[in-house]
Amino acid sequence: MRIRVVDAFTDKPFRGAPAGVLLLDEFPPDAWMQRVAAEVNHAETAFLHPLPAGGEADWALRWFTPAVEVDLCGHATLAAAHVLATRTPTPELDTARPVRFATRSGVLTASVAADGLITLSFPTAPLTPVDADPALGAALGPGMPIVAVHHTGPSTDDLLVEVVDEKTVRGVSPDLRKLAALSRRGVIVTAAAEDPGAGYDFVSRFFGPAVGVDEDPVTGSAHTALTPYWAGKLGRDELVGYQASARGGFVRVRLRGERTELSGHAVTVIDGTLRA
Repeated sequence: MRIRVVDAFTDKPFRGAPAGVLLLDEFPPDAWMQRVAAEVNHAETAFLHPLPAGGEADWALRWFTPAVEVDLCGHATLAAAHVLATRTPTPELDTARPVRFATRSGVLTASVAADGLITLSFPTAPLTPVDADPALGAALGPGMPIVAVHHTGPSTDDLLVEVVDEKTVRGVSPDLRKLAALSRRGVIVTAAAEDPGAGYDFVSRFFGPAVGVDEDPVTGSAHTALTPYWAGKLGRDELVGYQASARGGFVRVRLRGERTELSGHAVTVIDGTLRA
């Protein structure tokens, strides 16, 4: 069957977050999908198949890391939408027709603009303040200057950790074994942008060793928590986040109450055949 690798939240190959994408007739056994995701060995692989016309969604969509299935993933959803928008001869997604995905986190939608910018509508993550566990600071690095910690709710199940500045975010070198024991999915480290003229409002990194992802290059789902957090602090509902991984990527976000819109481009870098 056909398999693609798409770089999401970037308009250049080898940047942003790579994801595997497989369009299927139906979902095969879970164990097979997990083995494929381990073979692809990117943070996420998306599996989707079409649903009967007339329902609440057009495609069923699931996401697997190399180790586990997850409840929500932004960059692999963007990658899947990009594949649907660029299929030939007839795209499944165009400027006049959004696509709806049935997922573990409810129905998610994707729409595409004329310039190829894809916008996803995801549920906004609820933020619950929690005490900063000293073990968390130790796992992120000795003397880590933590400002606040929040839990991001059931769909993402991350810890959002604000630190004092962008330089600290970029310099984080965590003890991944310790970090895996402190979160069910991952830890988001974030700070306000140091330079307001840099083209982004906040910076982040994402570490998910508990689900087999040491560091995710660009984590769309984390921005369902980052968006309400920084919207509240900065007083604006439309923002740009930069995920400062080695590959890097920009996520344009808009807070719409219980929904958060995530926008970005994507590029197909591998289009081949899965033979197993």
